[in-house]
Amino acid sequence: MAEPILKRERVRDYLLELIETHPPGAPIPAERVLCRQLAVSRPTLRSAVDELVNTGLLVRQHGRGTFVAPAKITQELVSTDRAMTLPQAGGAWSSRVLEHARVPAGARVGRRLRVSPAAEITYIARLRLVDGAPMAIEHLHVPVAVAPGLTVEDMESGNFYDRLADHGVHVSDAVQSIEPTVTNDAESELLGVPVFAPALLFERLTNDTTGRPVEYVHSLYRGDRYRIVSRLSLAPSAPVPGARTGHHPGHHPGIPPGDLSSGPVRSATTGDVQDAP
Repeated sequence: MAEPILKRERVRDYLLELIETHPPGAPIPAERVLCRQLAVSRPTLRSAVDELVNTGLLVRQHGRGTFVAPAKITQELVSTDRAMTLPQAGGAWSSRVLEHARVPAGARVGRRLRVSPAAEITYIARLRLVDGAPMAIEHLHVPVAVAPGLTVEDMESGNFYDRLADHGVHVSDAVQSIEPTVTNDAESELLGVPVFAPALLFERLTNDTTGRPVEYVHSLYRGDRYRIVSRLSLAPSAPVPGARTGHHPGHHPGIPPGDLSSGPVRSATTGDVQDAP
């Protein structure tokens, strides 16, 4: 088993080198040329190419060939002492409302928004696009008592939080989680990806300046066009005012527990969104 795995890794490394040294849109050599250069079979080559297509680094165009994927739009999350600030993402973002209704909150959403399960909420499902290409599906839940006049037009024009401000609601902070998932049939059709394609699930609970929950949203982002990159500062730093001291540092993904016993880690996180092919 070792030889096929090593061959595939060698092919993958070669293709990654092509991707990193060629501009977006550049074609990669034809399969027969690569097979001859690398002395591998077509199934081995196609397996490596398929992986890089699925992760968004290569793009296939029917009848034309395979190309280096377009450049990425970058959205940076900048670390401060207490939270992450969110600059505007690049690219032309737009929204298309798929569903808009007033429904009872239900038990799960009601718990998150701290309202009764019978309380009325505005539910909005919308498709988010970057430069006209589908990027994500959002499911938003806003208590009707928070913004009773929220309309479809509010959800398709401009920044949603600006629209909330128009209704007298001023957001203050949010807690967001991210986890991997895959797309189902309906999601795949909307996003233009295969069924069970990799995706990132975002869940966010947003509070206003009084501490009241005003929005619960879960969003599905295309895994082939969005990734999270973190920059960690591992050097010792001055204590953050109000922070706990003397406690054992938490675990940071990719870093073995115990390797950061010197103190807390500061980070800056970047979300990269690939341009539309």
